[in-house]
Amino acid sequence: MNFYGVTDLWTYVLGALGIVLLPGPNSIYVLAVATARGVREGYKGALGIFVGDSILLMFTALGAASLLRAYPALFMVVKYAGAAYLGWLGLTLIWAAVQKLRNKTTTVIDTESAAINMQNPFRRALVISLLNPKAILFLLSFFVQFIDPNYATPAIPFLILSSVVMVFSSLYLSILIFLGARLAKGFSQRRRLSASLSSGVGSLFVWFGVKLANASLH
Repeated sequence: MNFYGVTDLWTYVLGALGIVLLPGPNSIYVLAVATARGVREGYKGALGIFVGDSILLMFTALGAASLLRAYPALFMVVKYAGAAYLGWLGLTLIWAAVQKLRNKTTTVIDTESAAINMQNPFRRALVISLLNPKAILFLLSFFVQFIDPNYATPAIPFLILSSVVMVFSSLYLSILIFLGARLAKGFSQRRRLSASLSSGVGSLFVWFGVKLANASLH
């Protein structure tokens, strides 16, 4: 079945849903922001993710994946910059957890906000989204399977596939935001539990950074 240049829409929909549900730095960051700062700030982070993903999708359409493959040095620069940024976010979260347990006069919200500099969650989420060259490569290798190469206007199936991913992403991030806001009520008076969450999220970011640093073009 060919739907405006999309060769197998429902298979793609199921695959895109599975991809969106996989935990990654984007979703973990939005959850952390919502838990520390509430629904409004969580959506600022989500907006940063949406903008970053849109830029990556545009770059993918313009052949950014081919550029990264043609210039491995460029891939290495972007890859290690992204890995360093994720690692730094993770370590600051872990340090915040330690400080939270040591300093009983500092509130949970204040410590977490200072730790990952959440004054501008949109900007940080945007950087997290963009500093991931593997996302461009993955998007191209995934999308190309569902686009009819003989379709007269390739932009149409690409927009359809991109829209599906963005809808799933917005719904998933909205669930995480409201979940984080609900969790915040339980953590606000439980310093040790909140510190454990902060260090756990920080460890995840460090792991994401190591995973990205070891990523290859294949």
